[in-house]
Amino acid sequence: MDTAADKPIDKKESTASRLVKLLLKIGITALCFWYISTKIDFTKAWDALLKANWWFLLLAVFSFMFSKLLAAFRLNINFRNININLPQWNNIKLYWLGMFYNLFLPGSISGDAYKVIALRKKYNSSYKKTTAAVLLDRFSGLLALAIILSIYGAIVLENKWWDTILIGGAIFAVAALYLVVRFLFKDFLPGFWSTFIWGMGVQIFQVICLYCILMSLHIPVHQSEWIFIFLVASVVSVLPISLGGGLGTREFVFVEGARFFGLDPHLGIIVSLLFYLSNVLSSVWGSYFIFHDPLSPLSPGVRPPARAGTDGDDQVGRGET
Repeated sequence: MDTAADKPIDKKESTASRLVKLLLKIGITALCFWYISTKIDFTKAWDALLKANWWFLLLAVFSFMFSKLLAAFRLNINFRNININLPQWNNIKLYWLGMFYNLFLPGSISGDAYKVIALRKKYNSSYKKTTAAVLLDRFSGLLALAIILSIYGAIVLENKWWDTILIGGAIFAVAALYLVVRFLFKDFLPGFWSTFIWGMGVQIFQVICLYCILMSLHIPVHQSEWIFIFLVASVVSVLPISLGGGLGTREFVFVEGARFFGLDPHLGIIVSLLFYLSNVLSSVWGSYFIFHDPLSPLSPGVRPPARAGTDGDDQVGRGET
């Protein structure tokens, strides 16, 4: 039987687990950069950066920021499906703070977890449904990424089997998630296709961001291999195995991808780091909302949704907060 004396131990174990995960992420990131350092000459990479067109880099940052604005709109569709009528501006501020947490505090609370906890405190919302809203938002983004990845794969890969696997896999993933939502998360079914379309917009503007980076470095934009490498790196960066934003793993994919396609790996590392910099410059401003509650003040007409009371999430929610 659990006793009150057991709780501090559980907390210590949880803290120890988070510390181990953080150290592993740091180790993997460091290992990736060590490996990269054995494959490229950073002096050549720096020379390429010095020749960059900074106006295109600025346009890249704006493109990335706009993609995240679209992502915030997409997430709010899921919130509204479960009767969390969050005003759009409050939603954007909450999303912005989540971006900051995801990128700069990888060993602490994640941005996604913060959104769930903040909405539960403010709206007294269902922990399970809010978590599902955030996770399904992630999956809708991955679906859009898979579709665009399959298109560029068909362009740059000469092996027809790979083309078939990528395109077939993307179509299967869309159908599979639709069935999962239809039968297991029915609350979100009305917004399935709209979130998918918004997700496509998110990925398209991130691809535009990369095109701007390529143009800033005077790389021919018809070299679609760079976009394919970027899309593969984006998939890898979703895995929680390195520091925020896929630092290290994304650069590893860019360098190895460039070598695979016979491109310049020195440019690959610069392209990857400039994309990461676009993420940093877009996310850092979210730190403002650490000290200014993104959910306050809410619009006067906003009311919390009625508690279901039967989904058994009360205890879970209190444990998280």
